[in-house]
Amino acid sequence: MRVLLQRVTHASCTVDHQCNGQIEKGYLALVGITHEDNIDIIEKMALKVINLRVFSDADDKMNLSLKDIGGSVLSVSQFTLYADCRKGRRPGFEKSAKPDQAQPLYEAFNEALRHEGINVAIGIFGADMKIELLNDGPVTIMLDSDEVIR
Repeated sequence: MRVLLQRVTHASCTVDHQCNGQIEKGYLALVGITHEDNIDIIEKMALKVINLRVFSDADDKMNLSLKDIGGSVLSVSQFTLYADCRKGRRPGFEKSAKPDQAQPLYEAFNEALRHEGINVAIGIFGADMKIELLNDGPVTIMLDSDEVIR
């Protein structure tokens, strides 16, 4: 599993000219699922997202977590996080889980965040989405379950 976190002051997702989800302060989380992922990995990654301390405290140090600041998450499924660009000019996506495997795990990730009290807005799985955000910092962090929890 890969989750690209962008610390944002606000973010929104639009599908067919309609706002599907929006948040204020928190994360835009681009979520990629691979074939090896399972519910255990999903839950551990959700806890990592919630508890990662990248929000500024009173001394302007990155010392607060999403939970500490009462932040939200705009979660967007993003199979392209597993793009393989080693050969040719067109990326391959063999490492990305197929939709029938990825969608339930993506939904489980969002539920794991909600279970911990996080407000979660979502994109529409598999849709052509337009994402608007204001990156705060900018702070952008890649979490890869192979490096974080395996």
